[in-house]
Amino acid sequence: MIATGTLAAMDVDYAGAESAYWNPLPAAREIVTRWRGGAGGLSIGEGRWEDRNWLNVPGPFYTGETDDGMNGPVYAPRLVLCGGDWGMEFVYRQPRTSQEVETLLDVAWGEPMGGYAWDGDDHWSEDSVREWWAGRARVREWIHRQIARRSASGRAQDHEDVPALHEFAAHVDGPLERYLRGYLYWLIERREPAAEVTLPQL
Repeated sequence: MIATGTLAAMDVDYAGAESAYWNPLPAAREIVTRWRGGAGGLSIGEGRWEDRNWLNVPGPFYTGETDDGMNGPVYAPRLVLCGGDWGMEFVYRQPRTSQEVETLLDVAWGEPMGGYAWDGDDHWSEDSVREWWAGRARVREWIHRQIARRSASGRAQDHEDVPALHEFAAHVDGPLERYLRGYLYWLIERREPAAEVTLPQL
């Protein structure tokens, strides 16, 4: 397990939330309506499921092809990192509050290639979520390599990403399991799990 960095407080919403899963899409649609004048026919980007970054944590938001300008980690370090193939952005933590949704949408609309999408619920399945979780050792290995590489880098942005990488590791080793169990419940039942329900196993 990798020690947490300076963003350790970010897990409070996950660990302390009454429900294991909060559906962020109603908040996202409200923000789209407010910012873009109506949700009809609008999206947060042109990201394609088949191009998604393998590091994207299961949930409604994900990235397909993005540029490598690293705007996401700069403006949404609690949600977005760069890495994987060609340094593309990916969502390492699904938003848990309306404010986090707004931050993510701001990043998505500012992405030059328009590579963000919010239709993950239409693609993730019980099997694919469990498959992602079963492969989390590969995610941990990637994080370890990135922390080592970026800590030794001479680029300021690389150093600034290290706390979020530590937090990604802490997320994988901590509250992500409960979140994904709640997300499985959402995919099966299409409703947020109450605090007393028995969540599906990963």
